[in-house]
Amino acid sequence: MKKIATFLFFVFLLSIKGFSQPQEITVVSPEFLENGSVTFNILAPKAAEMKLQGSWMPDWNERIEMLKNSEGVWSVTVENLTPDYYTYSYFSNGVRLIDPHNALVIRDGRNHFSGFLLSGDESAYYEVNESNSGTLQEIWYPSASLNLERRMVVYTPPGYESSGEDYPVLYLLHGGGGDEKAWSDLGLANRILDNLIARGEAKPMLVVMTNGNPNQTSAWFNTPGYSEEADPGFLNTMGNEQFERSLVEDVIPFVERNFRVKPEREFRAVTGLSMGGWQTQRLAYHYPEVFNYYGVMSMGVIRTGAFGHEAEELIEHTKAKMNQLNELGFGLYWIACGTDDFLYDSVLHMVELLEEHDFDFIYRESSGGHTWDRWRLYLSEFAPMIFQ
Repeated sequence: MKKIATFLFFVFLLSIKGFSQPQEITVVSPEFLENGSVTFNILAPKAAEMKLQGSWMPDWNERIEMLKNSEGVWSVTVENLTPDYYTYSYFSNGVRLIDPHNALVIRDGRNHFSGFLLSGDESAYYEVNESNSGTLQEIWYPSASLNLERRMVVYTPPGYESSGEDYPVLYLLHGGGGDEKAWSDLGLANRILDNLIARGEAKPMLVVMTNGNPNQTSAWFNTPGYSEEADPGFLNTMGNEQFERSLVEDVIPFVERNFRVKPEREFRAVTGLSMGGWQTQRLAYHYPEVFNYYGVMSMGVIRTGAFGHEAEELIEHTKAKMNQLNELGFGLYWIACGTDDFLYDSVLHMVELLEEHDFDFIYRESSGGHTWDRWRLYLSEFAPMIFQ
């Protein structure tokens, strides 16, 4: 009886408010409200401060103060966001954190962010199309020109496996700090192509996304044995043009051996952002016989010396190569840039050079800066213009 009485007394103590176990706090983040408002929450009762930084903010250093409630949950609501695909982070005492309540974590180079898709008309091309979805493959291939085994991501359109048809190919290049996963993870290229193809706005095509850093085998794996002392130019991956040679000599032959694609120039396109835009220009000028369609996003000709070249030397080189490409002919040369992009002046300079030489091109100017929301938009506009 004494043991039973002791047990009942213990149960009674637990039922008293002062001795009850703390209730688990359920936190949902982000919360989607009306009119594009989004609330961000994080449980951090011992934190002295908490701030929010998001990809929708024009200034990378901008951060919003969050407020803590009595349960230790920090919150802030951001209003009137345009439907899009966003990334964000929290900052506490100068330390950047991902959202522990959000399962979607996105890698951008060496950094990780939390992410969310705000649905609406503007983001319709980013939605998952379950009834019309292509396939993403991560493939290792030999690069004889770089003496490496390297990795690329290949998108095949819906129906590729069973159609028996041959397809055109878009080679899609990332920017500085990115890798072969950038356009699928951050650019949502496969979703964009799925929806464009489903709507009949773009031709079914393969999209090849390779690593644009010739000193890497794959995402953030540098080449063993290479150093600035051994080869000072090798780590200047944008300027040494080894990637462009590898794309033409290694990647394209591998793709054409292993996938059902149309191997003629008229069925090849290339486009890229920032560093990839620079590489697209180099491909146009050094290998004009390889591609028929070119898209240069957020990159121009820089006036004051760039990537190991003297500015005037680079400009004269560009003029000569433009003439060569003009003589050969091509299907499309498309340029796009945001007016708030830090490379906007370089793009205007390139436009001036092209106009001086009666070069046939299309210039698309938008609002916005050097950001993924612009590059996703540009891809959704460029893909319908090729292979028509």
